[in-house]
Amino acid sequence: MFRYVPVTVRACPFAAASLALALALALAAPSAASAASPTAAVTVPWGDALAAAIQGIGSVVVPLAVTALMAALARIAGPLRVLITASLVEHLVRNAGAYAVNAVAGAAQGRTLTVPVGSLVIAGAVQRGLDAAPGWLIQAAGGVDGLGEKVFRSLPLAEEATVANTLVPALRAARMPRPA
Repeated sequence: MFRYVPVTVRACPFAAASLALALALALAAPSAASAASPTAAVTVPWGDALAAAIQGIGSVVVPLAVTALMAALARIAGPLRVLITASLVEHLVRNAGAYAVNAVAGAAQGRTLTVPVGSLVIAGAVQRGLDAAPGWLIQAAGGVDGLGEKVFRSLPLAEEATVANTLVPALRAARMPRPA
């Protein structure tokens, strides 16, 4: 059995020569044994050595691969969460707006909404969003004001519709307590 002893070349000038001699003797021993006995077979357990080498390599590569995978997931988790949240907010605005257009008398899908009808639709959409969506999604949309503004921007409103005459009254109506 060989034992590894680190030796610096500076400390022992003959280290390289002695290492080369030991290697030559180790390689010559099997060939000398086969020369002495032509019928004797030398068995090299290369399968065991290969299995040990693969196990050694695996013990280093697997933790490195897991670490790299976790680092990649950590890097994309933040942007992925923002992308999913933005998609959910957009979906909420679209669904709440469609619900409100169908629920308000005088509003129809695909038609331009007048100021009073648009204000009612925005208030209905905000109320529907508050009733149906979880709190964290409402906060991601910007609260009641942000949700109302997003619905306001998504609806086909008449040219005279502005934030002051359409959105503000709608948000005021959405904040009013509902009759039980």
